[in-house]
This record gives sequence, structure tokens and C-alpha cells, in this order.
Amino acid sequence: MKNINENQPQLLPSPSYVCEESLLLNNLKLLKHVQDEADVSILLALKGFSMKSTFDLCRQYLKGCCASGLNEALLAYEEFRGEVHTYSPAFKPNEFPKITEISNHIVFNSFAQLDLYRNDVKQHNSLGLRINPEYSSVEVDLYNPCGVYSRLGITKEEFLNGVEKYPNSLSLISGFHFHALCEQNFDILEAVFTKFEENFGQYFKNLKWLNFGGGHHITRKDYDIIGLIEFLKGIRAKYPHLKIYLEPGEAVGWQTGYLESTVLDIVHNGINIAILDASAECHMPDTLAMPYKAQIRDASQDPTEKTYMYRFGGNTCLAGDIIGDYSFDAPLKVGDKIIFEDMIHYTMVKTTTFNGVNLPSIVIKRTNGNYENVTNFGYDDFKRRI
Repeated sequence: MKNINENQPQLLPSPSYVCEESLLLNNLKLLKHVQDEADVSILLALKGFSMKSTFDLCRQYLKGCCASGLNEALLAYEEFRGEVHTYSPAFKPNEFPKITEISNHIVFNSFAQLDLYRNDVKQHNSLGLRINPEYSSVEVDLYNPCGVYSRLGITKEEFLNGVEKYPNSLSLISGFHFHALCEQNFDILEAVFTKFEENFGQYFKNLKWLNFGGGHHITRKDYDIIGLIEFLKGIRAKYPHLKIYLEPGEAVGWQTGYLESTVLDIVHNGINIAILDASAECHMPDTLAMPYKAQIRDASQDPTEKTYMYRFGGNTCLAGDIIGDYSFDAPLKVGDKIIFEDMIHYTMVKTTTFNGVNLPSIVIKRTNGNYENVTNFGYDDFKRRI
């Protein structure tokens, strides 16, 4: 690790993901406030934020991690050292023994998977089933876990079929898990739970826990924190024997840092096109998949608002590696720094080395203002992935 004085940000490697510790701390404190006031447990969803260099801080506020397979579970077990909750759409036979060793909760996506592994689980494993509540207001199909023909979770009809096909299977189950949200407020959680309770509430008396999954935008400024706490308190009062879990990922890393890049060249083909050392395809894939438009510091997302318009493209050979069109008050030049805001969650976890492009370095801006260069990447990282 290399430390860089707060007065020398120009020495940061480019491109870099820069996580600001003070902003992360604010999010963690808010999540712990919800956790304590509502008497629930909040886990870090590693699929959205798995920056292990922050785990020493995160574990002071959160109870543990939820993982989507063996590697995330190992990261949680080795680096976070809290509770480990592991779910997968389908577990692999060669990985499941290790998962049983290191997981506190194991959540199955089907009765068939539960039946397949029922004799392999350990005494310390608390088993659950993922339920599809068949309610969701997520508009983008790519991110809708309860969309039509979703493979994630058990619908009411399939649940009843499973109980009939696999007798005594429910005797193995300690909890239900559902995940139906994506960047949404408390009111959607309330509506989802109403549907979930209507379809599956009759089974709650025999359970020990419920997991409300992720997608809760708790740290967003307009989130109804008071409403969420009161809602969770109501559930705890109604079902005092049930422990309640939430597992946000994006809410942990939400607006806690940025991706800093550099203008490598400016070409003209009807419009000015700035080529960066950051890539949409490699470093911010949601700008292509969602699609959504990243916010750039000191720029307008409206390419016509300010005097100088530029299209930003990545330094790969993919024609569609386009970040978007923006406008500035002053012309850009080679060497200028371009800062993409809110690029900590769902970024590092999705990067690729396509075209041999290096992954961005990972940097923490500590609360004292100094920068800590945690990780750099190069040829060996590309070579090992081929």
C-alpha cells in the first residue's frame, strides 16, 4: 500500500476507484441506526460492494455478509469475519462441502436443491428457502428478481408442489428469504411484504428468521428511514420469535466515492470525442446494460447546456464503448482529469480486463484526507484471467 498526501491528488494512479472513508462511515452509521432502533440485523451484500480493505470499518457497524456462492462466502469468512449467509440459484456439488463449513445460513432456491444436499449440511447451518413473493415494481427486467419467468425464488404454486413432492422438507427449514427490490424506498418493501405474508404467513410460526433481501436504498437522501424503522418494529412485534435480516449492498457503497480517469486524446468526427483511460465496457458496465448516464464532476449531463460538448469513449476497440455526451464551461485538453461520481457500488465487482485494459487501481481516501493506494492491477491480472 502506498500513501499519498491529501495535497497531492495528482499522484493518484489513473484510472482509480477512490472510496472516501468519511462518506462510507456516514452510510454505516445510518444503517446501524436502523439496525439498533428496529432490532434487526443488517448484512453487507457482497455482490454490490466487496471492497475488502473497508471491512475493518464495516464490521464495526454490520453483522456480517451475504454471499452468492463459494468465493463470496470465503471472502466474507476470511476478511469480514462476521455472520456468513450464502445463497445461490444452484449450488455446485464440488463447492457445497466448503460452503457448509463456513456459512451460518444457507438458502436454497428450490426444494430439489434442498433435497439434494439435505444430508450434507452441518449442525451449525441454518437452512432457508428463497421465496418469490410475485410482487415487484422494478421496471428494468435485467434487475427485476421477481419478473415474469424469473429463475430466482419459489412461487406460491411451486412451493405447494414442493411440499407435496418432498415430504417433511419443511422440517429442515428455519427461515424464508425474499428479494424483490432494486434501488427502492420503504413503501415498496411494505407492499412486497404484504404479498409475501399473504401467501406464506401461515408457515411463519415454524420459522426462526426472515430475510428481506436487498435493494433497500436506505442511505439515499429521500429514503423514509422513520417509516422503515416503524414498519420493522411492527413485524418484530407481530412475530417476536422471528429474527429479521436485511442485506443491502448498494446502500452501503452509495455515493461513497468516484472513478477518476484521464483524457488521453481528443478526436473529431462531427463532434468532439474525448478518449479516456476508463472504459464503459470494462469499468462501468451498468452505463451500457441499464442504461444509465453517469454523473461527471463539473459537467452537465445535458450536452447542450454548456458551451463545450464532448462524447466520452473508452480506450478499447469496442465501437460501443461509449460513456455518453456531456458539456463543459471550458474546453478539455489531453491530461485533464475526469471524475465520475458515485462509482463504488456495482463497479469494482463487475470490472473486466476485456481488450487487455487494466482494471482501475483501488484507493481509499482516509478520514484524515490522505489517500491510501490499496491495489494496482497490470498484465498479470489480465494473463491469469485468460
